[in-house]
Amino acid sequence: MNKPEFRFPLMFFFLFVTVGIASAAPAKSLTSRPNILFCIADDASFPHMGAYGCSWVKTPGFDRVAREGLLFTNAYTPNAKCAPSRACILTGRNSWQLKEAGNHMAFFPPEFKTYVEALAETGYTVGKTAKGWAPGVAVDAAGKRRDLAGPAYNSQKAKPPASGISPIDYAANFEQFLKDCPQGKSWCFWYGGLEPHRGYEYGSGIKNAGKKLTDIDRVPSYWPDNEVIRNDMLDYAYEIEHFDRHLVRMLELLEQQNQLENTIIVVTADNGMPFPRVKGQEYERSNHLPLAIMWQQGIKTENRVIDDYVSFIDFAPTFIEVAGLKWERTGMQPAAGRSLTDIFQSEKSGVVNARRDHVLIGKERHDIGRPSDQGYPIRGIVKAGMLYLKNDEPGRWPAGNPETGYLNCDGSPTKTAILQLRREGQDVQFWTWAFGKRQAEELYAIQDDPECMKNLAASPEFQILKNSLKQQLQEELTAQQDPRALGNGAVFEGYQYSDPRTRHFYERYMKGEPVKAGWVNESDFESGPLD
Repeated sequence: MNKPEFRFPLMFFFLFVTVGIASAAPAKSLTSRPNILFCIADDASFPHMGAYGCSWVKTPGFDRVAREGLLFTNAYTPNAKCAPSRACILTGRNSWQLKEAGNHMAFFPPEFKTYVEALAETGYTVGKTAKGWAPGVAVDAAGKRRDLAGPAYNSQKAKPPASGISPIDYAANFEQFLKDCPQGKSWCFWYGGLEPHRGYEYGSGIKNAGKKLTDIDRVPSYWPDNEVIRNDMLDYAYEIEHFDRHLVRMLELLEQQNQLENTIIVVTADNGMPFPRVKGQEYERSNHLPLAIMWQQGIKTENRVIDDYVSFIDFAPTFIEVAGLKWERTGMQPAAGRSLTDIFQSEKSGVVNARRDHVLIGKERHDIGRPSDQGYPIRGIVKAGMLYLKNDEPGRWPAGNPETGYLNCDGSPTKTAILQLRREGQDVQFWTWAFGKRQAEELYAIQDDPECMKNLAASPEFQILKNSLKQQLQEELTAQQDPRALGNGAVFEGYQYSDPRTRHFYERYMKGEPVKAGWVNESDFESGPLD
């Protein structure tokens, strides 16, 4: 496939930055528009990429994108779970603005169009490999299945290097997609790797990659530091590296086909690592994610480190803008995010746009396992190195009820080890940090305490700061018509799980029905309710 001709002059970008998406001029022709390669790992936390200085995870692909483009130090998902995080990416809206799609394992409302669908309607060839928006069900008003991230390319297979790794050959499927693209036509491809999602082949990091337990410089304070946990972390690292190897192959393929210059390449993850107190929660390591963006013809100055706070809701406005489209003419609901093209066109490192000084985060219902299919609602704000969280139902169990296996925490050697320590009466604090009930408010100085170990919410010297963050959070959520901020948070509890087998799991399990949650170990279920 020949390289698309590029006719996107610099003045055009300055026009975008000056007047925003709403008044963006259309592209001169379809072939002048950039290609888009969106690469998303499944469950990888900041800063577990080589470009951030992580020595025990090797990521030459991500590092190249950062070196030849931009490395972001403050990129956040609004919601640290697969389906709602990906819904935010695709729509440019926060999860509390997405009705059913604000939950996990949900129905995706027909009224919300994705940027991929909008690009396809305006001439882009679109496709994806492996995981797009998932898990959940997405159909249009007539009941027809929707490909929210594009038609699937999954036919190319390869022998996986470990039992926990997918057999889908992501790079080969991308190559097939490029072969199917009409010559000279712009394209948009979603690389949705299935790694490092659970489960892992225990010991694969050491056996297959030659890693050593001592490679890990530090185990987080909220887990015990022992051989089991270090092995688990190395297996996680090995799966990130598998994702990255396919990224390397994709970059090389684009280079061989002379398409690298005019392709926007975004590399990130949907939520934090699948370990206790991270994935599915709203702490720093839950929502703070790796992000690198490369675009040789569209980013003015490469090899910059960007400290602006950016959110996943900024991706869709960026892609719509660089495609030369007016947002309000795409049929998409109004975006809460804003295009990143001002950062692309700057020559600065550090803080480029001082107005990008915070992000909002939050969650509603994730995985099954609470009475009446309840969620664990949280809203939060990250600003100036501080994280404020408001837990609206602190009487509930944040990772799911103990008697149904803490099902909002994936099964793992780390999870089982922490649960076993509590049952043996040893190191109960690890269980408290991972699974115990929480205060209604939490405040952390994440610049000094990225593991969120010291809650400052009740400290007298932080009351003015806490109240300021709380007020700003409430005002912005109200402006965004968040049902919970408006006193109608119960609406999220009423949305059904999309798979009938997951509905009312708690009641059915407690009645002794033969229902299973296959992503946790049987030993993770407590023998009965805990106080």
